[in-house]
Amino acid sequence: MESSFRFEICANGVESCLAAQQGGAHRVELCADIPEGGTTPSYGEIQQARRLLTDTRLHVIIRPRGGDFVYTELEGERMLADIAVCQQLGVDGVVFGCLTRDGDIDFPLCQRLMEASQGMSVTFHRAFDRTRNPRQALEDIIWLGCDRILTSGQEPKAEAGIDLLRQLNQQAGDRIILLAGSGVDESNIARIQRETGIREFHFSAREAIPCETAGTGKFDFGQRLVTTPERVRNTIKQLLS
Repeated sequence: MESSFRFEICANGVESCLAAQQGGAHRVELCADIPEGGTTPSYGEIQQARRLLTDTRLHVIIRPRGGDFVYTELEGERMLADIAVCQQLGVDGVVFGCLTRDGDIDFPLCQRLMEASQGMSVTFHRAFDRTRNPRQALEDIIWLGCDRILTSGQEPKAEAGIDLLRQLNQQAGDRIILLAGSGVDESNIARIQRETGIREFHFSAREAIPCETAGTGKFDFGQRLVTTPERVRNTIKQLLS
């Protein structure tokens, strides 16, 4: 049963990567700026994660900024440069998604990124959820040769997108993997799996940790969110128990 599911953690730093590994995740998607939807992390972050992840595969998001997924030529060049860095550091996979202004797949840029990513696994990220025709976009991404699509079924949270996720999973068959993500946690992962048939899941399993900064007391640094091994294990357990 365990071998039939795959669990990916959306990691906001090396510490979250290590927690994912300790909790039994199969891979991480390493991101900076998760409140922006995730952007490419620093060279140092990728390098350290690559050194420390021995049992869990390392995928890195290739996204130069937040906002939409329509990129300029200069932004495309930066994405290609970041993929080259990932190749140099021995990263297992990259995660990207590019659209046209009309909400279709940007074939020219995606093809360039795919060529640069040879030898690595490729996930088309939640730019998919902004496409105007998800069924056609699914076929286009299969044509590009991506290994999987991260999607919430074009809803803010995957649980709300169950109907479309089920339809897309049936359409995909064994041609591409659907990775259900956004709002996946201990409370709903079993339902999403049961009602969609999807077998790969993307979640953050984060907890709020109080900031430890001391000083004058005039500034409140609040909390930071980090993945914990316990939440990773607890979420995985819902499908394996």
